[in-house]
Amino acid sequence: MKFAHLSDCHLGGWRQPELQQLNLESFKIAVDSCIEEQVEFMLFAGDLFDSAFPSIEILKETFAQFKKIKDAGIKSYVIAGSHDYSVSGKSFLDVLEKAGFCEICKFNKQEDKIILKPIIHKSYYIYGYPGRKSGLEVPDLKKIQINEPYENNFRILMLHTTIKEVAKNLPIDSIDLKELPKADYYALGHIHINFEKEINEKPAVYSGPLFPNNFKEFEELNHGSFYIIDIEGYTKITKKEIKLKEIELINIELENSLIGTQKIISELEKRDLKDKIILLRISGTLKKGKPSDIKFQEIQDFLKKQQIYSFLKNTAKLEVEQQEFQMNLQESEMEKVEETLIQNYKKENPSNFNRLIPELIKSLTIEKQEGEKNTIFEQRLFSGLSKLLRIKL
Repeated sequence: MKFAHLSDCHLGGWRQPELQQLNLESFKIAVDSCIEEQVEFMLFAGDLFDSAFPSIEILKETFAQFKKIKDAGIKSYVIAGSHDYSVSGKSFLDVLEKAGFCEICKFNKQEDKIILKPIIHKSYYIYGYPGRKSGLEVPDLKKIQINEPYENNFRILMLHTTIKEVAKNLPIDSIDLKELPKADYYALGHIHINFEKEINEKPAVYSGPLFPNNFKEFEELNHGSFYIIDIEGYTKITKKEIKLKEIELINIELENSLIGTQKIISELEKRDLKDKIILLRISGTLKKGKPSDIKFQEIQDFLKKQQIYSFLKNTAKLEVEQQEFQMNLQESEMEKVEETLIQNYKKENPSNFNRLIPELIKSLTIEKQEGEKNTIFEQRLFSGLSKLLRIKL
């Protein structure tokens, strides 16, 4: 038996048209590869789409690929992820299923337990539970149960969640695989890494994103991937990488943004950038100028002439040096400031009591005399206020 494990395709996720197209191309290449490998079925472990309701263009392309999979005699088994999950329970994954292009893993939710229902593919029993936003699926995962005897079938458990072995000490909701029903293969999605680990001698695999989903993933992964799983008495796991464009990472550290544009272009001039995805990371603490002084339009115009494929920038680590300003006001200037504040307050808050404001300020600014006891000072202060307000304090 041979099957494919894909997750986190995030079709429709990129705002840049050229990267959205490259994402679709990655999906097409994965489909063609699975057909060429003659897999019997494909597992989609969540986040096929970047949202529960993708655009019509993305849907047309996706449906065409699923038709291609079906025409090749390959089955597709799916769970929703945190992005294509819908609180209403309805999404375009349901449309794919009703069109006969895939099967969504089902379950029966009861008060204190969740019974996973198998999709049976020959002697393979495929179970799955959807992911939800902010790890809200984790409490449910601790309740899932499987009724079929473990010994009678090859069991695949498909989840879109974070496992403790990956979360480590991060403060995010996660689950230990040992808390889950036994399986022969754990097909995992949600965390955008390539991860293979044996749990009780059974493989647990994050296939990674089919295409990088942001600047950091381009930086760390460079490209997408999926897995082909071959069962021949033992489980053979083969990672398939999808390399479509070269990545050029440029790190620039700045102290003066006024000359930042030229410094960046000077560095770009040294490199062969044609048809590459350019990642520009700018960091440092600015002692002169501000981030907006960097002329990114001029940089983009330069890159366009170099015939690059796409350009992404990251300025998250670019900071402005904090400077301390000391304000020294003369007594006459301070009086003018106070007078202005009082007049503005009177306009916004008309009241007969406003006439008392200058005298109140004067009364509250009296100073304690040298050697004067606290009780005497307080009596003197309250006496002045009492006369002004004509009340007994």
